[in-house]
Order: sequence, then C-alpha cells, then structure tokens
Amino acid sequence: MRNRSSLLLGCVLLCSASLLYLGMSGIECPPKSHRYRWMELNLGSANHSSSLTEHFPEDTPLIFIGGFPRSGTTLMRVMLDAHNAVRCGEETRVIPRLLAMRATWSRSVKERIRLDEAGVTDQVLDSAVRAFLLEVIVGHGEPAPRLCNKDPFALKSLSYLSRIFPKAKFVTISGFDLTSYRDCLTKWSSAVETMFSQCQAAGESRCLPVRYEQLVLHSEEEMRKLLHFLELQWDPSVLHHEELIGKAGGVSLSKVERSTDQVIKPVNTDALSKWVGHIPSDVISDMAEIAPMLARLGYNPHDNPPDYTKPEPMVSPLNNSQDLPVAEDHEQQRQQQAEDEQTADVGTSCGRALVPLDGAGGARTLQPVAAP
Repeated sequence: MRNRSSLLLGCVLLCSASLLYLGMSGIECPPKSHRYRWMELNLGSANHSSSLTEHFPEDTPLIFIGGFPRSGTTLMRVMLDAHNAVRCGEETRVIPRLLAMRATWSRSVKERIRLDEAGVTDQVLDSAVRAFLLEVIVGHGEPAPRLCNKDPFALKSLSYLSRIFPKAKFVTISGFDLTSYRDCLTKWSSAVETMFSQCQAAGESRCLPVRYEQLVLHSEEEMRKLLHFLELQWDPSVLHHEELIGKAGGVSLSKVERSTDQVIKPVNTDALSKWVGHIPSDVISDMAEIAPMLARLGYNPHDNPPDYTKPEPMVSPLNNSQDLPVAEDHEQQRQQQAEDEQTADVGTSCGRALVPLDGAGGARTLQPVAAP
C-alpha cells in the first residue's frame, strides 16, 4: 500500500512538472504595446483600464516639426531622433488631415449651430482631437521621455495646436516644387507666411525659427541652440544621426517617404547650391512678387546664389502697427487647410527650400524655412 501511494504521488508530481514546462514553453505573452511601454517608462507602471490622457496630460511638452514638404523637415526630425531622450518617428499623415477636418467643423455658422444643438461644443471637439493626437503620437513608435511629431502641414494649425497643447513647442521647415517653380514658390510663400506668422505670435519661448543653411553649415552650434530651446541636455549623437539608423532606440526611417534616401547620409551642404542655374530667368526676375516671404525672412530675392555667410535678421510680423489676421483669422486658416489637402501630394516632389525656421506653440516647434 505504501509503495502504491508513493508511486501515485510520483506520477502526480511528474505530470505537474511536465504540464508546467509545456505551459511555459508553449505559451508566449503578447508583446507590450508602445502605449503600455511608454507608461512603464514614464510612470513606472501601466494601467490599461485608465485613459491615456490621465497619464499624458495636455501640458506634456510635446515637440512638433512641420513646414512645406521637402524643405528639411525630415533632416530636422532624424537629428532630434538621434537624441537619447527624443522619439519623433515617421510621418503619420493622419494628424494634419484630422486638423483640417477640425477646422471644417466650425466653417459655417449653420454648421456651428447644429453642433452646439447636439451638445458637440468646442470643448468636446478639442478634447476628442487631443486624445486622438496623443494616441497616434504615443502609439506609432518606440517610447521615449520626450515625444515628437513630424507631419509637414500640421503646423498650418500651429495656433490651434498651441492652444490644446499649451506646453508643446514647434519647429517648421519649408520647401518648394522644383517641377513648377512659379506655382510652387507661390504656394510656398503662402504656406510659410501662415506658419511663420503663427510662430511669431506664439512667442520666442515656444517657437524657434531655424535656418536650414545654418543647420547644415554650423550643425553643432544650431543643435545646441535647439536643444536649449527644447530644454534638453546636449547629446553629440544628434550630429551623427546616420550612425543610429535602424538601431534600437535610434532613428527609424520610412520606405515610402521621399527624403529617406537623403537622410541616410551624414549632414551635408549639397542642397545649398544644387538649385542654382535651374530656376527660369522670368521666375528670378519676378521672385520678389512671387515669394514675398523671402524678403520677410531676411533674404535678397534676387541673390543667385545667395551669400549664406551673411544671414539677415527675420522681420517679425509683430513689428507692424496693424494687427495681423493670419494667426487670428480662423476663416482664412480653414481655407488654407483645404488648400493643404490639395497640395499635400504636390509637395512631396518639392526640392529643398533652404531656410529652416522653428515653430511655435505650447509644444515646441521647429520651423526651417527654405530659400531658393
């Protein structure tokens, strides 16, 4: 009887051990989401039952990078991505589209009345937009202490973003389409005016203009200024982003973004004179009228090539005695949002407009501006 009991107990133990081994080896836990990992990184724990906005308040210091497509926004974001405390990631493309939709919801008085009657107030809409943007920004890439978004046309809504994210900062860069100089320079000037005016209105503590040519000619000096603006410690890795491409915690690139083949290279000055001799003479002679923002940004519209060693001061719109409607005229901003949707694909073929400017907003914005 005693031997039988011992044998039975041994069988039970052996079966239990076998089941435990098979269970541990055959069942793998699903990978943690970027959202969950961000909460662990920043909060020490993650509670899936809590909303993201409970852990990621509206005053979180996000960084927004934008501008006209093909103007240097990707270079700016990969340099920041190389910083050990920052993650920007690829373009989402959904963020500027949602911002454009948000603008249309208040386009007409009739529509505004309907929304109010339904209880869909501005506060409700803003809360929903904020939550959507946070989910996208947090969820589409690796977690990091400082999160950054780079969608070129997002900063045409810079004033709105600075309101719903009061601690965000902005950086914007602008470019133009080398396949149609006159048309694209006109669109470039209009888009940059919108972003630059909002950047200036936001104030120098929230928006930092960055000149593209200074960024590539004096990279360390400009990046030190930028990181100081963003309240980040100096990290020499930002000067060698190409060494971190594809590495964990480094720089992630998209296979479909047009600038990817450029930013796999180290920072260089090739684009500074690449365009010289290609702009038609009739466009050069009309440059001041086609792109008035060149003069406002401190460039001589007729310099061909320009002297990048003598940067001129930018003219602040706030120096004018009259109030500027760009930052405050929401109707004009909504119309420009519709234009963004039409020109988004056109902008992907834009060449480098070589003047980076920083952005504005509660979040930090970098706004590079491009000069032909």
